[in-house]
Amino acid sequence: MSAEPLRLSRSGHQPVRVSFEFFPPKSPEMEASLWEAINRLAPLRPNFVSVTYGAGGSTRERTHNTVARIIKETDIKPAAHLTCVAASREEVDEVVRQYWQAGVRHIVALRGDPSGGLGTRFEPHPGGYASSTQLIKGIRAIADFEISVSAYPEKHPESLSLEQDLDALKAKVDAGATRAITQFFFENEHYLRFVDRAQASGIHIPILPGIVPVLNFNQTAKFASQAGASVPQWLAERFAGLDQDVSTRRLIAAAVAAEQVLDLVDHGVEDFHFYTMNRADLVYAICHLLGLRPNYQGGSHVIQ
Repeated sequence: MSAEPLRLSRSGHQPVRVSFEFFPPKSPEMEASLWEAINRLAPLRPNFVSVTYGAGGSTRERTHNTVARIIKETDIKPAAHLTCVAASREEVDEVVRQYWQAGVRHIVALRGDPSGGLGTRFEPHPGGYASSTQLIKGIRAIADFEISVSAYPEKHPESLSLEQDLDALKAKVDAGATRAITQFFFENEHYLRFVDRAQASGIHIPILPGIVPVLNFNQTAKFASQAGASVPQWLAERFAGLDQDVSTRRLIAAAVAAEQVLDLVDHGVEDFHFYTMNRADLVYAICHLLGLRPNYQGGSHVIQ
């Protein structure tokens, strides 16, 4: 059986591809939860899976270990996140070399959140990369990685305008980025309009919509306010009164995300990136609705 991702689709639509984001575990319990999620989702043959990287490289070792284990124990293609916060160019370059030596061929290159947290001013390391564009150039100088970058359908919180934000994305593409993954959003018009504007600006790399199933509405709304993503009133109303009702929240979360992705499919979107929160069930259900079915013969599942 080919190791290529399984690409089924809804009847009458183009094939759909998916990718998943995980974060490195902090404890043995979280480690078990992460690999349970990977085991559950791997048979769907994702195009790639990404592993996040804490502010200032705080999860550097755990990120590297998680990516290395994915390479060793699965045939999934991993993408390692990398930021340039609180690190010299030499330190960042060494991480890039270690990834290449470990077999990683795909990096998600990000400037990273300010060391003081979201909402504070970003201060580059005196001897470090000052932006994601510089980071991309540094990665390109070391090895021929596939490089994904971030994009913001409702603009980055620090950008003065969407036009400035698109200029920043164009600079990342010119530096060598091969794919963009968006911040999550809840109104598809934001994403569709952003893609149109990006293409009109000369940006022609794939722009994957970032999808987050909303299991905890209050938590998601708080993060959205920090990340520049709007939360529509209709979404708040769907989760109203369910703070103590986890079972119903899960049903609502699945319905909301399924409605969103199926509408995007109807608009011709073929690639989806899911922020899993290291939880598989909701994402698996949504992928099932997209037409993806497990393939256990390709070797991408983990045997424990």
